[in-house]
Amino acid sequence: MSVDGLIVVDKPGGMTSHDVVARIRRFARTRRVGHGGTLDPMATGVLVIGVGRATRLLTYVIGAGKRYTATIRLGQSTVTDDAEGDVVTESSAVGLTDDGIRAGLLPLTGEIDQVPSAVSAIKVNGERAYKRVRDGEAVTLAARRVTISRLDLLEIRRPAPDLVDLDVDVTCSSGTYIRAIARDLGAALGVGGHLTALRRTAVGGFDLAEAVTLDELAEREPDTVVNLPVDAAARRFFASRQADAAEAKVLSHGGPLDPAGIVGPYAVFDPDGGLIAIVSERDGRARAEIVLAPA
Repeated sequence: MSVDGLIVVDKPGGMTSHDVVARIRRFARTRRVGHGGTLDPMATGVLVIGVGRATRLLTYVIGAGKRYTATIRLGQSTVTDDAEGDVVTESSAVGLTDDGIRAGLLPLTGEIDQVPSAVSAIKVNGERAYKRVRDGEAVTLAARRVTISRLDLLEIRRPAPDLVDLDVDVTCSSGTYIRAIARDLGAALGVGGHLTALRRTAVGGFDLAEAVTLDELAEREPDTVVNLPVDAAARRFFASRQADAAEAKVLSHGGPLDPAGIVGPYAVFDPDGGLIAIVSERDGRARAEIVLAPA
């Protein structure tokens, strides 16, 4: 039996996103599994997994906004900008005041140009940046425009005389590096900074409230492993349009429909409620971006 849908996983620490995909391939008994946005091994929380036809929805999930809780340590910087890397600088944070920390966070909000962490999955001349760094190469990545719509300071703690830990809640656009926020705050305050904990609490409209653990998934039968069947997932993520039988036939073969005036991309469903395609309107026609009707 074909399994098509999304799974909202609460990823445990110590696993890569690909490790989670490999585990779910076994649970669902299919190779057709992918994830909607990488989480570092250290990070936990929401990882959206696509199974079967729903893997084609993941490009939209990847582009959705994200929310995180994180802990930033001031007084040390690391080669990876997080706790997995070796400490490269130490500078006492004893002189930092709470007001000074709050002032340092302000320039890191809104629409900013952020330089990604050098130890990232971004490709440089066809090779992942993190591999180049591990091979001893100095890597500098170009800044990217990102939006940090919310950066709330939840708590300030002083675990040692020279260190300050900050708990923050971040809402941001796709492509934002929370490690880079820690790095840049530490640099701005002159003491260095890195991330010691990261938990993704939401991706688009998917949050921890509906996330399941890998242990819970292991108890399910293969045909019940998905949280959201592909039709329900599309209704959650997109505006929708109902097609009649004739329109459904045209669209399922990749043909265009008359426009409906819906700002896209949006999902089109057949008369029985089955997902046909994700479309967008351009040049006076509604054209399929991806066709998802079963063959």
